[in-house]
Amino acid sequence: MPPNPWYRTATFYELLPRAFRDSNGDGVGDLAGIIERLEYLEWLGVDCIWLPPFFDSPLRDGGYDVSDYLSVHPDLGTVEDMAQLLDAGHRRGLRVIADLPINHTSDAHPWFREARMPGSPMRNWYVWDETGSRYPEARIIFLDYEASNWTWDPVAEANYWHRFYHHQPDLNYDNPEVGEAVLDVMRFWLDLGFDGFRLDAVPYLYERDGTNCENLPETHAYLKRVRRTIDEEYGGDRVLLAEANQWPIDAAAYFGDGDECHMNFHFPVMPRLYMALAREHVRDIVKILRDTPPIPETCQWGIFLRNHDELTLEMVTDEDREFMWDVYAPEPASRLNLGIRRRLTPLVGNDRRALELLHGLLFSLPGSPILYYGDEIGMGDDISLPDRDGVRTPMQWDGSLHAGFTGSGVDAAAVYPPIVAAEAYRPEQANVAAQRADPGSLLNWVRSMLAVRREHPEMGRGTFEILEHDNDAVLAFVRGMGSRATLVAVNVSEHPQAVHLPSLAGRVEAGDADLIVDPTGLIVQIGPLEFRWLRLS
Repeated sequence: MPPNPWYRTATFYELLPRAFRDSNGDGVGDLAGIIERLEYLEWLGVDCIWLPPFFDSPLRDGGYDVSDYLSVHPDLGTVEDMAQLLDAGHRRGLRVIADLPINHTSDAHPWFREARMPGSPMRNWYVWDETGSRYPEARIIFLDYEASNWTWDPVAEANYWHRFYHHQPDLNYDNPEVGEAVLDVMRFWLDLGFDGFRLDAVPYLYERDGTNCENLPETHAYLKRVRRTIDEEYGGDRVLLAEANQWPIDAAAYFGDGDECHMNFHFPVMPRLYMALAREHVRDIVKILRDTPPIPETCQWGIFLRNHDELTLEMVTDEDREFMWDVYAPEPASRLNLGIRRRLTPLVGNDRRALELLHGLLFSLPGSPILYYGDEIGMGDDISLPDRDGVRTPMQWDGSLHAGFTGSGVDAAAVYPPIVAAEAYRPEQANVAAQRADPGSLLNWVRSMLAVRREHPEMGRGTFEILEHDNDAVLAFVRGMGSRATLVAVNVSEHPQAVHLPSLAGRVEAGDADLIVDPTGLIVQIGPLEFRWLRLS
Protein backbone atom coordinates (compact mmCIF):
# COMPACT_ATOMS: atom_id res chain seq x y z
CA MET A 1 0.00 0.00 0.00
CA PRO A 2 1.38 3.47 -0.86
CA PRO A 3 2.21 5.66 2.17
CA ASN A 4 -0.93 7.74 1.60
CA PRO A 5 -3.44 6.39 -0.96
CA TRP A 6 -5.37 9.67 -0.82
CA TYR A 7 -6.64 9.30 -4.38
CA ARG A 8 -8.86 6.35 -3.42
CA THR A 9 -11.29 8.54 -1.48
CA ALA A 10 -10.64 11.87 -3.22
CA THR A 11 -13.01 13.86 -5.39
CA PHE A 12 -11.29 15.42 -8.41
CA TYR A 13 -12.36 18.67 -10.07
CA GLU A 14 -11.33 19.39 -13.65
CA LEU A 15 -11.09 23.07 -14.52
CA LEU A 16 -9.77 24.75 -17.67
CA PRO A 17 -7.34 27.53 -16.72
CA ARG A 18 -8.34 29.78 -19.61
CA ALA A 19 -12.05 29.28 -18.91
CA PHE A 20 -12.19 29.50 -15.10
CA ARG A 21 -11.43 33.09 -14.07
CA ASP A 22 -9.71 36.04 -15.79
CA SER A 23 -7.79 38.12 -13.23
CA ASN A 24 -6.27 40.78 -15.51
CA GLY A 25 -9.09 41.75 -17.85
CA ASP A 26 -7.70 40.40 -21.12
CA GLY A 27 -10.64 38.04 -21.63
CA VAL A 28 -8.60 34.89 -20.97
CA GLY A 29 -8.64 32.90 -17.75
CA ASP A 30 -5.31 32.59 -15.96
CA LEU A 31 -3.51 31.05 -13.01
CA ALA A 32 -4.00 34.12 -10.83
CA GLY A 33 -7.71 33.80 -11.49
CA ILE A 34 -7.70 30.21 -10.24
CA ILE A 35 -5.95 31.36 -7.06
CA GLU A 36 -8.75 33.90 -6.55
CA ARG A 37 -11.31 31.08 -6.66
CA LEU A 38 -9.60 28.45 -4.51
CA GLU A 39 -11.87 29.45 -1.64
CA TYR A 40 -14.83 28.28 -3.73
CA LEU A 41 -13.26 24.88 -4.41
CA GLU A 42 -12.43 24.43 -0.73
CA TRP A 43 -16.02 25.39 0.17
CA LEU A 44 -17.43 22.98 -2.42
CA GLY A 45 -15.52 20.13 -0.81
CA VAL A 46 -13.36 18.74 -3.61
CA ASP A 47 -9.93 17.29 -2.84
CA CYS A 48 -7.83 17.58 -5.98
CA ILE A 49 -7.74 19.97 -8.95
CA TRP A 50 -6.99 18.54 -12.40
CA LEU A 51 -5.46 21.15 -14.71
CA PRO A 52 -5.62 20.38 -18.46
CA PRO A 53 -2.47 21.41 -20.37
CA PHE A 54 -1.21 24.88 -19.45
CA PHE A 55 2.11 24.65 -21.35
CA ASP A 56 3.21 26.90 -24.18
CA SER A 57 1.33 25.82 -27.28
CA PRO A 58 -0.04 27.03 -30.64
CA LEU A 59 -3.45 26.07 -29.16
CA ARG A 60 -4.60 24.15 -32.21
CA ASP A 61 -5.87 21.42 -29.85
CA GLY A 62 -6.68 23.24 -26.63
CA GLY A 63 -3.10 23.01 -25.37
CA TYR A 64 -2.69 19.27 -25.96
CA ASP A 65 -0.33 20.33 -28.75
CA VAL A 66 2.65 21.22 -26.53
CA SER A 67 5.50 23.33 -27.92
CA ASP A 68 7.43 23.64 -24.63
CA TYR A 69 6.93 21.25 -21.72
CA LEU A 70 8.90 23.38 -19.25
CA SER A 71 6.85 26.56 -19.56
CA VAL A 72 3.43 28.06 -18.89
CA HIS A 73 1.53 29.59 -21.79
CA PRO A 74 1.99 33.37 -21.48
CA ASP A 75 -1.79 33.90 -21.65
CA LEU A 76 -2.06 32.00 -18.36
CA GLY A 77 0.93 33.31 -16.44
CA THR A 78 4.39 32.06 -15.58
CA VAL A 79 6.06 29.13 -13.87
CA GLU A 80 6.30 31.34 -10.78
CA ASP A 81 2.52 31.86 -10.92
CA MET A 82 2.07 28.10 -11.07
CA ALA A 83 4.27 27.69 -7.99
CA GLN A 84 2.06 30.20 -6.16
CA LEU A 85 -1.07 28.31 -7.23
CA LEU A 86 0.32 25.03 -5.95
CA ASP A 87 1.34 26.58 -2.65
CA ALA A 88 -2.02 28.32 -2.18
CA GLY A 89 -3.90 25.14 -3.04
CA HIS A 90 -1.87 23.05 -0.63
CA ARG A 91 -2.51 25.54 2.18
CA ARG A 92 -6.24 24.96 1.65
CA GLY A 93 -5.84 21.19 1.60
CA LEU A 94 -6.25 20.96 -2.19
CA ARG A 95 -3.94 18.78 -4.24
CA VAL A 96 -3.23 19.58 -7.90
CA ILE A 97 -2.42 17.26 -10.80
CA ALA A 98 -1.24 18.29 -14.28
CA ASP A 99 -2.50 16.90 -17.56
CA LEU A 100 0.62 15.78 -19.41
CA PRO A 101 0.41 14.83 -23.12
CA ILE A 102 3.27 12.34 -23.43
CA ASN A 103 2.19 10.61 -26.65
CA HIS A 104 2.88 13.54 -28.98
CA THR A 105 4.09 17.13 -29.22
CA SER A 106 3.10 20.04 -31.39
CA ASP A 107 4.81 20.25 -34.77
CA ALA A 108 6.03 23.62 -33.44
CA HIS A 109 8.03 21.96 -30.66
CA PRO A 110 11.81 22.50 -31.04
CA TRP A 111 12.29 18.74 -30.84
CA PHE A 112 10.22 18.22 -33.98
CA ARG A 113 11.62 21.23 -35.79
CA GLU A 114 15.08 19.81 -35.28
CA ALA A 115 14.03 16.23 -36.05
CA ARG A 116 12.67 17.11 -39.50
CA MET A 117 15.95 18.64 -40.66
CA PRO A 118 17.94 16.40 -43.03
CA GLY A 119 20.70 14.56 -41.21
CA SER A 120 19.49 15.66 -37.77
CA PRO A 121 20.71 13.53 -34.83
CA MET A 122 17.19 14.01 -33.38
CA ARG A 123 15.43 12.43 -36.37
CA ASN A 124 14.54 9.30 -34.40
CA TRP A 125 12.81 11.29 -31.66
CA TYR A 126 9.73 10.86 -33.88
CA VAL A 127 8.35 8.04 -36.05
CA TRP A 128 9.01 8.25 -39.80
CA ASP A 129 8.24 6.22 -42.90
CA GLU A 130 8.98 6.95 -46.55
CA THR A 131 5.74 5.47 -47.89
CA GLY A 132 3.36 6.12 -44.98
CA SER A 133 1.97 2.61 -45.31
CA ARG A 134 3.11 0.96 -42.08
CA TYR A 135 0.75 -0.02 -39.26
CA PRO A 136 -2.42 -0.27 -41.40
CA GLU A 137 -4.25 -2.02 -38.55
CA ALA A 138 -4.14 1.12 -36.38
CA ARG A 139 -7.47 2.93 -36.26
CA ILE A 140 -7.81 6.62 -37.06
CA ILE A 141 -9.10 8.27 -33.88
CA PHE A 142 -10.13 11.71 -35.18
CA LEU A 143 -12.20 10.46 -38.10
CA ASP A 144 -13.85 13.85 -38.62
CA TYR A 145 -10.52 15.54 -39.31
CA GLU A 146 -7.87 13.05 -40.43
CA ALA A 147 -7.82 10.56 -43.31
CA SER A 148 -4.56 8.89 -42.26
CA ASN A 149 -2.21 8.43 -39.32
CA TRP A 150 0.65 9.55 -41.57
CA THR A 151 1.46 13.05 -42.90
CA TRP A 152 4.10 13.96 -45.47
CA ASP A 153 6.74 16.45 -44.34
CA PRO A 154 8.48 18.14 -47.30
CA VAL A 155 11.49 19.21 -45.24
CA ALA A 156 12.14 15.74 -43.86
CA GLU A 157 11.09 14.16 -47.17
CA ALA A 158 9.29 11.46 -45.21
CA ASN A 159 5.93 10.79 -43.55
CA TYR A 160 5.60 11.19 -39.80
CA TRP A 161 3.25 9.19 -37.58
CA HIS A 162 0.43 10.77 -35.55
CA ARG A 163 -2.46 9.10 -33.77
CA PHE A 164 -4.37 12.36 -33.40
CA TYR A 165 -4.21 15.60 -35.41
CA HIS A 166 -1.63 15.89 -38.19
CA HIS A 167 -0.02 18.81 -36.33
CA GLN A 168 0.70 16.50 -33.37
CA PRO A 169 3.55 14.15 -34.36
CA ASP A 170 3.99 11.13 -32.08
CA LEU A 171 7.15 10.76 -30.06
CA ASN A 172 9.29 7.68 -30.67
CA TYR A 173 9.57 5.81 -27.37
CA ASP A 174 11.80 3.19 -28.98
CA ASN A 175 14.47 5.88 -28.62
CA PRO A 176 15.66 5.76 -24.96
CA GLU A 177 16.43 9.48 -25.10
CA VAL A 178 12.72 10.22 -25.51
CA GLY A 179 11.70 8.22 -22.46
CA GLU A 180 14.33 9.94 -20.34
CA ALA A 181 13.37 13.41 -21.62
CA VAL A 182 9.73 12.81 -20.67
CA LEU A 183 10.81 11.67 -17.19
CA ASP A 184 12.80 14.89 -16.83
CA VAL A 185 9.67 16.87 -17.70
CA MET A 186 7.82 15.06 -14.91
CA ARG A 187 10.62 15.75 -12.46
CA PHE A 188 10.48 19.47 -13.30
CA TRP A 189 6.80 19.78 -12.37
CA LEU A 190 6.93 17.43 -9.41
CA ASP A 191 9.81 19.47 -8.01
CA LEU A 192 7.58 22.53 -8.34
CA GLY A 193 4.95 20.83 -6.16
CA PHE A 194 2.46 18.98 -8.38
CA ASP A 195 0.79 15.98 -6.79
CA GLY A 196 0.81 13.87 -9.93
CA PHE A 197 -0.21 13.65 -13.56
CA ARG A 198 -3.04 12.65 -15.81
CA LEU A 199 -1.12 10.86 -18.55
CA ASP A 200 -2.83 11.67 -21.82
CA ALA A 201 -3.35 9.01 -24.50
CA VAL A 202 -1.09 6.39 -22.90
CA PRO A 203 -2.24 3.36 -24.95
CA TYR A 204 -0.47 4.72 -28.04
CA LEU A 205 3.14 5.21 -26.93
CA TYR A 206 4.66 2.45 -29.07
CA GLU A 207 4.12 1.05 -32.58
CA ARG A 208 4.63 -2.51 -33.82
CA ASP A 209 4.01 -4.09 -37.22
CA GLY A 210 1.06 -6.46 -37.33
CA THR A 211 -0.72 -4.81 -34.37
CA ASN A 212 -3.24 -2.01 -33.89
CA CYS A 213 -0.48 -0.12 -32.02
CA GLU A 214 -2.47 0.01 -28.79
CA ASN A 215 -1.80 -1.48 -25.34
CA LEU A 216 1.54 -2.92 -26.34
CA PRO A 217 3.79 -4.63 -23.76
CA GLU A 218 6.46 -1.97 -24.34
CA THR A 219 3.99 0.72 -23.26
CA HIS A 220 3.32 -1.04 -19.98
CA ALA A 221 7.04 -1.56 -19.40
CA TYR A 222 7.69 2.17 -19.82
CA LEU A 223 4.85 3.12 -17.47
CA LYS A 224 6.23 0.76 -14.83
CA ARG A 225 9.55 2.55 -15.17
CA VAL A 226 7.83 5.92 -14.73
CA ARG A 227 5.97 4.68 -11.63
CA ARG A 228 9.12 3.20 -10.09
CA THR A 229 11.10 6.38 -10.69
CA ILE A 230 8.45 8.69 -9.22
CA ASP A 231 7.84 6.45 -6.20
CA GLU A 232 11.56 6.26 -5.44
CA GLU A 233 12.28 9.95 -5.95
CA TYR A 234 9.12 11.54 -4.52
CA GLY A 235 8.09 9.45 -1.53
CA GLY A 236 5.23 7.42 -2.98
CA ASP A 237 2.31 9.84 -2.58
CA ARG A 238 2.24 11.31 -6.11
CA VAL A 239 -0.46 9.87 -8.36
CA LEU A 240 -0.45 8.72 -11.99
CA LEU A 241 -3.87 8.72 -13.68
CA ALA A 242 -3.97 6.95 -17.05
CA GLU A 243 -6.21 8.15 -19.85
CA ALA A 244 -6.84 4.83 -21.57
CA ASN A 245 -10.14 4.75 -23.45
CA GLN A 246 -10.25 0.97 -23.69
CA TRP A 247 -12.47 -1.97 -22.85
CA PRO A 248 -12.27 -2.90 -19.14
CA ILE A 249 -9.88 -5.83 -19.56
CA ASP A 250 -7.39 -3.65 -21.48
CA ALA A 251 -7.91 -0.59 -19.27
CA ALA A 252 -7.29 -2.60 -16.09
CA ALA A 253 -3.88 -3.63 -17.46
CA TYR A 254 -2.68 -0.06 -16.85
CA PHE A 255 -2.70 -0.77 -13.12
CA GLY A 256 -0.16 -3.54 -13.64
CA ASP A 257 0.28 -5.44 -10.39
CA GLY A 258 -0.13 -2.20 -8.49
CA ASP A 259 3.18 -1.07 -9.98
CA GLU A 260 1.98 0.94 -12.98
CA CYS A 261 -0.63 3.73 -12.82
CA HIS A 262 -2.45 4.33 -9.55
CA MET A 263 -5.65 5.30 -11.37
CA ASN A 264 -7.32 4.88 -14.74
CA PHE A 265 -10.53 6.29 -16.18
CA HIS A 266 -13.37 3.81 -16.57
CA PHE A 267 -14.54 5.15 -19.93
CA PRO A 268 -17.01 2.35 -20.81
CA VAL A 269 -19.18 2.96 -17.73
CA MET A 270 -19.95 6.57 -18.60
CA PRO A 271 -22.04 6.26 -21.81
CA ARG A 272 -23.98 3.38 -20.29
CA LEU A 273 -25.31 5.67 -17.57
CA TYR A 274 -26.98 7.76 -20.28
CA MET A 275 -28.11 4.63 -22.14
CA ALA A 276 -29.82 3.48 -18.94
CA LEU A 277 -31.75 6.74 -18.61
CA ALA A 278 -32.88 6.61 -22.22
CA ARG A 279 -33.84 2.92 -22.21
CA GLU A 280 -35.14 2.87 -18.62
CA HIS A 281 -33.21 -0.31 -17.86
CA VAL A 282 -29.84 -0.98 -16.26
CA ARG A 283 -28.76 -4.12 -18.12
CA ASP A 284 -25.96 -2.30 -19.99
CA ILE A 285 -24.51 -0.89 -16.75
CA VAL A 286 -24.65 -4.26 -15.00
CA LYS A 287 -22.93 -6.03 -17.89
CA ILE A 288 -20.01 -3.59 -18.14
CA LEU A 289 -19.51 -3.63 -14.37
CA ARG A 290 -19.49 -7.42 -14.37
CA ASP A 291 -17.04 -7.39 -17.27
CA THR A 292 -14.68 -5.20 -15.23
CA PRO A 293 -11.90 -7.31 -13.71
CA PRO A 294 -10.67 -6.92 -10.13
CA ILE A 295 -7.89 -4.38 -9.69
CA PRO A 296 -5.02 -4.22 -7.16
CA GLU A 297 -6.00 -2.96 -3.71
CA THR A 298 -3.78 0.10 -4.05
CA CYS A 299 -5.44 1.20 -7.32
CA GLN A 300 -8.60 3.08 -8.18
CA TRP A 301 -10.84 3.79 -11.14
CA GLY A 302 -11.60 7.39 -12.07
CA ILE A 303 -15.26 7.84 -13.00
CA PHE A 304 -16.92 10.87 -14.54
CA LEU A 305 -20.12 12.10 -16.16
CA ARG A 306 -18.55 14.63 -18.55
CA ASN A 307 -15.23 16.30 -19.24
CA HIS A 308 -13.48 18.68 -21.66
CA ASP A 309 -13.83 16.34 -24.67
CA GLU A 310 -16.83 14.93 -26.48
CA LEU A 311 -18.85 12.23 -24.73
CA THR A 312 -16.97 9.37 -26.33
CA LEU A 313 -18.91 6.48 -27.85
CA GLU A 314 -15.88 4.45 -28.92
CA MET A 315 -16.52 1.77 -26.31
CA VAL A 316 -20.10 0.92 -27.32
CA THR A 317 -21.51 -1.16 -30.18
CA ASP A 318 -22.41 0.45 -33.51
CA GLU A 319 -26.09 -0.07 -32.69
CA ASP A 320 -25.74 1.59 -29.29
CA ARG A 321 -23.82 4.50 -30.83
CA GLU A 322 -26.63 5.16 -33.31
CA PHE A 323 -29.14 4.95 -30.46
CA MET A 324 -27.18 7.46 -28.37
CA TRP A 325 -26.85 9.85 -31.29
CA ASP A 326 -30.57 9.63 -32.03
CA VAL A 327 -31.53 10.32 -28.41
CA TYR A 328 -28.87 12.76 -27.21
CA ALA A 329 -27.47 14.30 -30.41
CA PRO A 330 -30.20 14.51 -33.06
CA GLU A 331 -28.54 17.67 -34.43
CA PRO A 332 -25.49 16.78 -36.57
CA ALA A 333 -23.65 19.78 -35.10
CA SER A 334 -23.70 18.15 -31.68
CA ARG A 335 -21.77 15.10 -32.93
CA LEU A 336 -17.97 14.94 -33.05
CA ASN A 337 -15.71 12.06 -34.07
CA LEU A 338 -17.38 9.05 -32.41
CA GLY A 339 -19.08 11.08 -29.71
CA ILE A 340 -21.38 13.88 -28.57
CA ARG A 341 -20.12 17.37 -27.80
CA ARG A 342 -22.63 18.39 -25.17
CA ARG A 343 -22.35 19.23 -21.47
CA LEU A 344 -24.07 17.24 -18.75
CA THR A 345 -27.10 19.44 -18.12
CA PRO A 346 -28.16 19.91 -21.76
CA LEU A 347 -27.72 16.17 -22.31
CA VAL A 348 -30.49 15.43 -19.80
CA GLY A 349 -32.70 18.35 -20.79
CA ASN A 350 -31.97 20.34 -17.63
CA ASP A 351 -33.89 17.73 -15.61
CA ARG A 352 -32.94 18.15 -11.95
CA ARG A 353 -34.02 14.57 -11.14
CA ALA A 354 -31.71 13.13 -13.78
CA LEU A 355 -28.85 15.35 -12.64
CA GLU A 356 -29.21 14.16 -9.06
CA LEU A 357 -29.53 10.52 -10.10
CA LEU A 358 -26.37 10.67 -12.24
CA HIS A 359 -24.44 12.31 -9.42
CA GLY A 360 -25.75 9.67 -7.03
CA LEU A 361 -24.21 7.04 -9.30
CA LEU A 362 -21.01 9.05 -9.74
CA PHE A 363 -20.52 9.24 -5.98
CA SER A 364 -21.25 5.56 -5.28
CA LEU A 365 -19.97 3.42 -8.16
CA PRO A 366 -16.47 1.95 -7.77
CA GLY A 367 -13.93 4.71 -8.28
CA SER A 368 -13.05 8.27 -7.40
CA PRO A 369 -15.49 10.81 -8.85
CA ILE A 370 -14.29 13.52 -11.21
CA LEU A 371 -16.41 16.66 -11.57
CA TYR A 372 -16.17 18.96 -14.59
CA TYR A 373 -16.17 22.66 -13.78
CA GLY A 374 -19.61 24.24 -14.08
CA ASP A 375 -21.58 20.99 -14.03
CA GLU A 376 -22.25 21.58 -10.34
CA ILE A 377 -24.33 24.64 -11.30
CA GLY A 378 -25.92 23.12 -14.40
CA MET A 379 -23.93 25.10 -16.98
CA GLY A 380 -24.90 24.80 -20.63
CA ASP A 381 -22.87 24.60 -23.82
CA ASP A 382 -22.65 26.23 -27.25
CA ILE A 383 -22.53 23.81 -30.18
CA SER A 384 -22.17 26.70 -32.63
CA LEU A 385 -18.53 26.95 -31.54
CA PRO A 386 -15.94 24.85 -33.37
CA ASP A 387 -14.61 21.46 -32.32
CA ARG A 388 -14.70 20.99 -28.52
CA ASP A 389 -14.92 24.69 -27.60
CA GLY A 390 -18.67 24.33 -27.09
CA VAL A 391 -18.13 22.49 -23.78
CA ARG A 392 -15.22 24.72 -22.68
CA THR A 393 -17.02 28.04 -22.16
CA PRO A 394 -16.19 30.41 -19.27
CA MET A 395 -17.26 29.57 -15.73
CA GLN A 396 -20.38 31.50 -14.71
CA TRP A 397 -19.66 33.10 -11.34
CA ASP A 398 -22.56 35.55 -11.17
CA GLY A 399 -25.33 37.08 -13.24
CA SER A 400 -23.42 40.17 -14.32
CA LEU A 401 -22.04 41.00 -17.75
CA HIS A 402 -19.46 38.31 -18.69
CA ALA A 403 -20.76 36.18 -15.78
CA GLY A 404 -18.07 37.45 -13.39
CA PHE A 405 -15.51 35.54 -15.44
CA THR A 406 -13.82 38.81 -16.37
CA GLY A 407 -14.35 42.53 -15.76
CA SER A 408 -17.50 44.18 -17.06
CA GLY A 409 -15.41 46.66 -19.04
CA VAL A 410 -13.84 43.94 -21.20
CA ASP A 411 -14.96 43.85 -24.83
CA ALA A 412 -17.16 40.79 -25.35
CA ALA A 413 -15.17 39.94 -28.49
CA ALA A 414 -12.07 39.41 -26.32
CA VAL A 415 -13.76 36.65 -24.31
CA TYR A 416 -13.18 33.34 -26.08
CA PRO A 417 -14.91 31.04 -25.98
CA PRO A 418 -17.81 33.40 -25.40
CA ILE A 419 -20.20 33.14 -22.47
CA VAL A 420 -23.11 30.76 -23.10
CA ALA A 421 -26.05 32.70 -24.53
CA ALA A 422 -28.77 30.01 -24.67
CA GLU A 423 -31.79 31.22 -22.72
CA ALA A 424 -32.00 28.32 -20.23
CA TYR A 425 -28.28 28.47 -19.44
CA ARG A 426 -27.38 32.17 -19.51
CA PRO A 427 -25.46 33.45 -16.46
CA GLU A 428 -28.68 34.93 -15.09
CA GLN A 429 -30.10 31.39 -15.01
CA ALA A 430 -27.04 29.47 -13.81
CA ASN A 431 -24.29 31.02 -11.71
CA VAL A 432 -22.32 30.31 -8.56
CA ALA A 433 -23.31 33.37 -6.53
CA ALA A 434 -27.06 32.84 -6.83
CA GLN A 435 -26.82 29.12 -6.15
CA ARG A 436 -24.54 29.52 -3.13
CA ALA A 437 -27.24 31.73 -1.62
CA ASP A 438 -30.05 29.26 -2.41
CA PRO A 439 -30.18 26.27 -0.01
CA GLY A 440 -32.21 24.29 -2.54
CA SER A 441 -29.91 24.85 -5.50
CA LEU A 442 -28.13 22.16 -7.48
CA LEU A 443 -24.80 23.56 -6.27
CA ASN A 444 -25.72 23.21 -2.60
CA TRP A 445 -27.13 19.75 -3.26
CA VAL A 446 -23.85 18.61 -4.89
CA ARG A 447 -21.88 20.13 -2.00
CA SER A 448 -24.03 18.31 0.56
CA MET A 449 -23.63 15.00 -1.28
CA LEU A 450 -19.85 15.44 -1.32
CA ALA A 451 -19.99 15.96 2.44
CA VAL A 452 -22.10 12.81 2.89
CA ARG A 453 -19.70 10.84 0.71
CA ARG A 454 -16.76 11.92 2.85
CA GLU A 455 -18.54 10.36 5.83
CA HIS A 456 -18.77 7.05 3.96
CA PRO A 457 -15.26 5.85 3.05
CA GLU A 458 -16.76 2.59 1.80
CA MET A 459 -17.90 4.53 -1.30
CA GLY A 460 -14.27 5.03 -2.25
CA ARG A 461 -12.39 2.07 -0.81
CA GLY A 462 -15.08 -0.47 -0.03
CA THR A 463 -16.16 -3.71 -1.66
CA PHE A 464 -18.75 -3.64 -4.44
CA GLU A 465 -21.52 -6.21 -4.82
CA ILE A 466 -24.29 -6.05 -7.41
CA LEU A 467 -27.49 -7.50 -5.95
CA GLU A 468 -29.64 -9.96 -7.87
CA HIS A 469 -33.30 -9.06 -8.36
CA ASP A 470 -35.96 -9.11 -11.08
CA ASN A 471 -36.51 -5.39 -11.87
CA ASP A 472 -34.45 -4.15 -14.82
CA ALA A 473 -35.29 -0.52 -14.04
CA VAL A 474 -33.36 -0.65 -10.77
CA LEU A 475 -29.64 -0.95 -10.14
CA ALA A 476 -28.95 -2.17 -6.61
CA PHE A 477 -25.55 -2.74 -5.08
CA VAL A 478 -23.79 -2.72 -1.71
CA ARG A 479 -20.60 -0.85 -0.84
CA GLY A 480 -18.95 -2.29 2.26
CA MET A 481 -15.83 -1.77 4.36
CA GLY A 482 -15.25 -3.40 7.71
CA SER A 483 -18.42 -3.06 9.75
CA ARG A 484 -19.84 -0.40 7.41
CA ALA A 485 -22.17 -1.20 4.53
CA THR A 486 -24.40 0.97 2.37
CA LEU A 487 -27.13 -0.16 0.00
CA VAL A 488 -27.43 1.95 -3.17
CA ALA A 489 -30.68 1.58 -5.12
CA VAL A 490 -31.20 3.59 -8.32
CA ASN A 491 -34.39 3.82 -10.38
CA VAL A 492 -33.66 4.90 -13.98
CA SER A 493 -37.35 4.81 -14.93
CA GLU A 494 -39.83 7.68 -15.19
CA HIS A 495 -42.20 5.59 -13.07
CA PRO A 496 -42.08 4.53 -9.39
CA GLN A 497 -40.51 1.14 -8.86
CA ALA A 498 -40.28 -1.47 -6.13
CA VAL A 499 -37.41 -3.93 -5.92
CA HIS A 500 -37.26 -7.09 -3.81
CA LEU A 501 -33.79 -7.88 -2.46
CA PRO A 502 -33.78 -11.34 -0.87
CA SER A 503 -30.13 -11.20 0.15
CA LEU A 504 -30.79 -8.28 2.53
CA ALA A 505 -33.24 -10.04 4.82
CA GLY A 506 -32.70 -8.77 8.36
CA ARG A 507 -30.07 -6.17 7.40
CA VAL A 508 -32.30 -3.07 7.57
CA GLU A 509 -34.56 -2.09 10.43
CA ALA A 510 -38.10 -0.97 9.68
CA GLY A 511 -38.92 2.71 10.11
CA ASP A 512 -38.87 4.10 6.58
CA ALA A 513 -42.27 4.23 4.90
CA ASP A 514 -40.64 3.25 1.60
CA LEU A 515 -39.06 0.10 3.05
CA ILE A 516 -40.83 -3.19 3.65
CA VAL A 517 -38.92 -5.69 5.75
CA ASP A 518 -40.11 -9.28 5.94
CA PRO A 519 -38.50 -12.72 6.33
CA THR A 520 -38.08 -13.04 2.54
CA GLY A 521 -35.91 -9.96 2.21
CA LEU A 522 -36.08 -6.22 1.81
CA ILE A 523 -38.47 -4.41 -0.53
CA VAL A 524 -37.36 -0.89 -1.46
CA GLN A 525 -39.81 1.51 -3.09
CA ILE A 526 -38.14 4.20 -5.20
CA GLY A 527 -39.63 7.21 -6.93
CA PRO A 528 -39.13 8.11 -10.60
CA LEU A 529 -35.48 8.90 -11.46
CA GLU A 530 -34.51 8.59 -7.82
CA PHE A 531 -31.67 7.00 -5.90
CA ARG A 532 -31.47 5.85 -2.29
CA TRP A 533 -28.50 5.29 0.00
CA LEU A 534 -29.44 3.08 2.97
CA ARG A 535 -27.16 2.03 5.82
CA LEU A 536 -27.09 -1.70 6.41
CA SER A 537 -26.32 -3.61 9.57
